[in-house]
Amino acid sequence: MSLAPKLRRIALNQQGLLRADAFGRGKRATLRAIEQLGYVQIDTISVVERAHHHVLWSRVANYRSRFLDQLVAERKIFEYWFHAAAWLPMADYRFALPRMALMHGERGWFKNSDQKLMREILARITSEGPLRARDFEDSSRGNTGWWDWKPAKQALEQLFMQGELMVSAREGFQKVYDLPERVLPDWVDTRTPDMDEYASYLIETTLRAHGFASSTSMTYLRKGQKLRDAVRQQLQQRIETGLLTTVDTGNNNIVYIDPQLLESRAPRSTAQVRILSPFDNSVIQRQRGRDIFSFDYQIECYVPKPLRQFGYFCLPIMYRDRLVGRIDCKAHRADNWLEIKSLHIEQKVDDHFIELLCQELISFSTFNCCDRILIQDADSVDFFPRLKAHL
Repeated sequence: MSLAPKLRRIALNQQGLLRADAFGRGKRATLRAIEQLGYVQIDTISVVERAHHHVLWSRVANYRSRFLDQLVAERKIFEYWFHAAAWLPMADYRFALPRMALMHGERGWFKNSDQKLMREILARITSEGPLRARDFEDSSRGNTGWWDWKPAKQALEQLFMQGELMVSAREGFQKVYDLPERVLPDWVDTRTPDMDEYASYLIETTLRAHGFASSTSMTYLRKGQKLRDAVRQQLQQRIETGLLTTVDTGNNNIVYIDPQLLESRAPRSTAQVRILSPFDNSVIQRQRGRDIFSFDYQIECYVPKPLRQFGYFCLPIMYRDRLVGRIDCKAHRADNWLEIKSLHIEQKVDDHFIELLCQELISFSTFNCCDRILIQDADSVDFFPRLKAHL
């Protein structure tokens, strides 16, 4: 009998997506979700609500964006990089130190960083307290675009990436920078982990979040052969001691899993639909989506318009324990309406799916501060009128 359904349910259960209120409700549930997932990716795209809020809304029914701000203020989470910009549990701060060390010198975030300006910025923040990029004079003119940041912004980001500044808050979406000693709680461990400790952290964080994983996914977007070797060595040790076992999910794709988790009864799959963010932890690793869910997904906002298949910002649709399609949405917040540019259902669904999809669309519309939904296109002649009738 195929293990695929059980593995899908294990993965989604670990992600907090298989049942409602898996982490509870409110701010505490938001923190529990971040701790379970290991990180929540921050993204600037706002066609619909930004990814970090979307990921948490998918798991905490009464999620509010202020919960993140409050957790930052309470020093329970901090902002740095996991494989991308993210909020992470404050308890994991020491495991950000290896990347911070790599950001110094020639491997800096920005080439030819202005060291004199960085010293001046540090001196100002030391004496004046937390500051934003706009608190520094812009000596350049005519710059546009993400990578045309003014020199002070580049210097602030370089200091942030190498750990000499932290983000103490955000005002709107603007970072507020401060010294680590004024942000870190007294209880935080600031010892740099050795290679074995770091490898162990990656293994345990990945398995906690996903239930099972390949060695490649544990070092996703992390460079360094020594780190990959350390992860593989620890995985082998855990197999030899019975802490882990391996499963071939097909095409010789070997994943590691706790044998007790594998042998236990599969989590129950409930009838629900979720519209996921393209940056959701459950789908961000595209190869995993193909291996586990047979779902070939690519975010197309980075793809030239003539080459797009499904739309600028298509969102995966989950039904029960499968990824069944994708929907391209845009929130017109000024006019309070959610536009569904296209809808593609790619796997067989039952009649109950349409009703649940409509409920999710209404919730998603409210989450995006919209009170009306306009459907432009659906890929099924039969599906389209049924969906409109339910809405």
